Parts: sequence; structure tokens; C-alpha cells
Amino acid sequence: MLDKEGNSKYNKSTHLPRKRFYRARAHSNPLSDSHFPVSISPSHVDYSVHFPQLFPSLNEGGSTKKIEFADVGCGFGGLLISLSTLFPESLMIGMEIRDKVTEYVKERILALREANPGQYQNVSVVRTNSMKYIPNYFGKGQLSKLFFLFPDPHFKEKNHRRRVISTHLLDEYAYVLGIGGIIYTITDVEELGDWMKDCLEGHPMFEALKEEELEADPVVKLLTSATEEGQKVARNGGQTFQAVYRRVAPSL
Repeated sequence: MLDKEGNSKYNKSTHLPRKRFYRARAHSNPLSDSHFPVSISPSHVDYSVHFPQLFPSLNEGGSTKKIEFADVGCGFGGLLISLSTLFPESLMIGMEIRDKVTEYVKERILALREANPGQYQNVSVVRTNSMKYIPNYFGKGQLSKLFFLFPDPHFKEKNHRRRVISTHLLDEYAYVLGIGGIIYTITDVEELGDWMKDCLEGHPMFEALKEEELEADPVVKLLTSATEEGQKVARNGGQTFQAVYRRVAPSL
């Protein structure tokens, strides 16, 4: 492995990768064709690639755990890194469509594992298009937490079909979330916040968390403090609009 002190891609004091070497466009078109490998099914996800300390190889015995948390459009991985130590027994993964940003998160996780032996072994990232392939990675009811933080607002009405929260996509998210699982959304765009809340409110498999539940959930506080976008909004004195909903069984 290259010496990080002499590698300009790494910060000399923290040994973490520098974001400026991994810059990419703020957003990508999720409806366009992308060229990257996609898991055939949840059973084909190679956990030994993502969590090598827990899963020595694809064919060897090891942990029987499955991924529980997914951060869709994870950006530079700020939330994942915070969640990793807050929930050390839970496996989690970031899903990011931009190749350079995905590479940054991979390098960040590897650097943190090296600097903190035994930690950050439960977190990973994959380059994929969640709007198309989320059922390829998770089975029915597998997830307990699903995050959509500061997604692309796609302001033009003709591009609303590109939004990562919509009525038909919530069907897929409900499929991979177990009963009682939580979907977290936040944005600094009020119109998009209303859109996501309306979609969730109108879906029969989701119900809003009560105010006391939000206050008791330690993850809610991370939605603004742990993400790069959230920190930027806070520095600029901006507002955020969140919608946090629980997966429920539909009424018969």
C-alpha cells in the first residue's frame, strides 16, 4: 500500500482522502443508462467484498448477518461513518451513482479501518442506481433503516419522474423495509420536502413518526449534523424539511 504521507490524495494529518481529487457533478440523471456491474439478486451480493473481516470469502463460513441500513445517494459518506460507530453491530451500505464519489467513500472507509482497528468493518459502499436496482441488493423486509438525504430536487416539472421519492418507488422501498423499519428523508428545498411528505403520507404502507419518537431517535439528529450537505445548509443559515415515516402493514 502506498505511504499516505507521500500520497497527495491523502491528508497528511488525518490520512483520509481529499475530496478535491474526487469531485464530480452534483447530480446524475438516474434514468440514463450507466455501465457498472449490478447484483443479479440479493443472494448474489458478495459480502466478503464489502465486509471482509466479517465474511472471509464468498464460499467460506462467517457471519450470517445481512445489511440492515441503506443510505441512498450517500454522497461523501458522512452519515454512514457516524452510523457505523453508533450501531456497531449493524451492517450498512451507501448506494451512490457517481463513480468518483463512490471511490472516495471506499477510500475513506479503508483509511478509517486502518487507523481504527476493529472499527468501521460494518460499513461499505456500492456504485449503483437505486431507482432501478434496489431489489437486486435487498430481500423482502431486509432493511430496518433507509435514508434519502438531500436528494436532487429536479425542479422542472418534466423531470419530477427522476425524483428518488415517488409513489411507485415507495412500493419498492416498502418491499425491502421490514415492518417497523424507518425511512428518513430531508431536504433544504421546501417544495421537494412537501413532495416527499405528500408521497409518504399518501402511501398505505407508511405512517409518520410522532414528535416524541423523533426526539428520542438519535438518528434524526444526524440528518443535518453528519452529512456534508446538512452542514453546508447550517453554515448558510438555511432551513431543512424532513419527513420520517415508519413501514407498517397495510390495513385490510
